[in-house]
Amino acid sequence: MSTTTLTPTPTPSGTTSATPAAPVHDEGGIGLRNNLRHIGALVRRNLLQIKKDPESMFDALLMPVIFVLLFVYVFGGSVGGSMGGGRQEYLNYLIPGLMAMMGMNIAMAVGSGVNDDFRKGVMDRFRTMPIARSSVLIAKIVVELGRMMVATLILLGMGFALGMQLHGSVLGLIGAIGLAAAFGAAIMWIFILLGLSLKTTQAVQGMGMLVMMPLQFGSSIFAPPQTMPGWLQAFTDYNPLSNLADSARGLMMGGPLGHSVWLTLGWTVAITAVMAPIAVSKFRKKS
Repeated sequence: MSTTTLTPTPTPSGTTSATPAAPVHDEGGIGLRNNLRHIGALVRRNLLQIKKDPESMFDALLMPVIFVLLFVYVFGGSVGGSMGGGRQEYLNYLIPGLMAMMGMNIAMAVGSGVNDDFRKGVMDRFRTMPIARSSVLIAKIVVELGRMMVATLILLGMGFALGMQLHGSVLGLIGAIGLAAAFGAAIMWIFILLGLSLKTTQAVQGMGMLVMMPLQFGSSIFAPPQTMPGWLQAFTDYNPLSNLADSARGLMMGGPLGHSVWLTLGWTVAITAVMAPIAVSKFRKKS
């Protein structure tokens, strides 16, 4: 990755001082090849950080295990019974829903990481380099998507170990994972913007919980919306996490997809198209 050169400039007293070269603001002038090279270098830097701090992977490794065991054995009997089955049927219902939730939980770590990097001055050094501003944020998303894939594989492994049955095709399973990853990447732009806008990591985490809790529990992730009050069912109909969970169930279990896949793709494109430019602009202007 290129570094900023320092050019001596004369001062009135005849001495010289090192003045940083002006940072590059025109991302289009960098070129796609250099942009990809910068993203690759920043991804490597973020991976090395994980290698030095393996505890940062604990959420991706343990969260799927805890959620599966907690909901299947605490709520599986009652919710599964209301669905006309038991824990086995609830397990088949829950795992695709939890795939939708993984992206939200991992995304919050992106916002906290960006905020922490700014607080430590890391981002200030990046902004003095002749690299596209978006490459710094995209590299963050790429690494977090990798963590999300690890969490998703553990989630699926737990599901199959407890007896989950895949009624759909393997291609459907791959499609569900890809759809969850695409939506998760879109959600990460929202949390990046929160990380750039709020002052502390604690504030990012607190605001993230306020965003996540209503979306996660006011959805079809944990229970069928038919058991909810009418006003809450109306909320779940427009909740993007419900659309993603229903899409994953249809792809994995062979049920009807309806319009849920297209709604999920629409949410993904809309969130990315709106939030990504705002986040990049905020990153460029943040002092």
